[in-house]
Amino acid sequence: MSATMRAARMHQVGEPMLIEELPVPEPGPGDVRVAVHAVNIVPNLANILSMWTTWFPHSPLPTLPAIFGLDPAGVVEAVGEGVQGWKVGDRVYVNPGRSCGSCRSCRNNDSINCASYAFAGYFGFSPTAIDLLDRYQGGLAEYMVAPAYSLVKLPDNLSFNAAARFGYLGTMYSALRKAGAGPGKSVLVNGISGTLGIGAALLAPAMGLTEVYGTGRDQGLLDQVDKLGGGRLHLHSLNDGPLDDWIHQETDNYGVDIYIDALGPGAPHETFLAGMRAMARGGIAVNIGAVAGDLPIDIHRMMDQQLRLIGSAWFTSGEGQTMADMVEAGLLDLSPLEHQVIPLEQVNEAISGIAERNGGFSNFIISPTATS
Repeated sequence: MSATMRAARMHQVGEPMLIEELPVPEPGPGDVRVAVHAVNIVPNLANILSMWTTWFPHSPLPTLPAIFGLDPAGVVEAVGEGVQGWKVGDRVYVNPGRSCGSCRSCRNNDSINCASYAFAGYFGFSPTAIDLLDRYQGGLAEYMVAPAYSLVKLPDNLSFNAAARFGYLGTMYSALRKAGAGPGKSVLVNGISGTLGIGAALLAPAMGLTEVYGTGRDQGLLDQVDKLGGGRLHLHSLNDGPLDDWIHQETDNYGVDIYIDALGPGAPHETFLAGMRAMARGGIAVNIGAVAGDLPIDIHRMMDQQLRLIGSAWFTSGEGQTMADMVEAGLLDLSPLEHQVIPLEQVNEAISGIAERNGGFSNFIISPTATS
């Protein structure tokens, strides 16, 4: 193989990435090298790359210049010393979550709460995440190095393009698991037609959910989502009234067991609060979309009704493997995703033009193997 590879690197915040020839990385002990076939790109990536240091100065970026790219999938191309269970030729998704392996959380098998937790190819959650960010670059390159613990083995019936969507799907799956979703439970997803929210409609059959309520604003997108649920979805446009009034009507004032908010940082707080008001006694609310700011929550009601509000930021490689197994077993159908594949050389045009999409159905992929 060649000693160099093509990669997209960002040199300055707010500036376009440069396509460069860089040395092919060598896997260290416990690592593998992956030949990248597909990388999902975040719909709001343009804003993040230009405004991150202003919006979230406490969450560091990798030392620039750096290779970004959050959700890669590809083929194991080389295996480092000490790696077991993986071999050259394995088809994999690479979970970008990186942990130090030695802090208290890591030693308690809770790596997602590592004190230095980082998203390779994206950002870190604390100042001590820099070392992991710089050691493990992102997927916008022909090759990348990743720790073996980050890999998810892909079945033959799961394409690289669909697997590269696991970041969004896994975020929803982990939130549903944390909230105890399953047969007999009802769930309300605010923003069900969006990139995060649509995961609930796709995952509901695999998890045995029978009552799934979802909200959005675009009635056309809601009509498309409605076709995914096999009759188990109940959908409502926020243009037709508050979601808590609707839920109380739908459930004879009982409410829902689980409320998941999948809207983004700019979403109005009132919609989030309406979701809280729509919960049944003992309900669990989960914020996964990054709704931001201070909320006036009635904590006395939370006590009386035994309600819980939690945040869920990502998912483990084990949860990713469960999703891959669901696809292999025919329980999780990802065929409704609409893949738009763009060559690596056009990464900047793709990032700037991704706002034009068919809601959560669109799946934007950068592929180092694609040609212009």
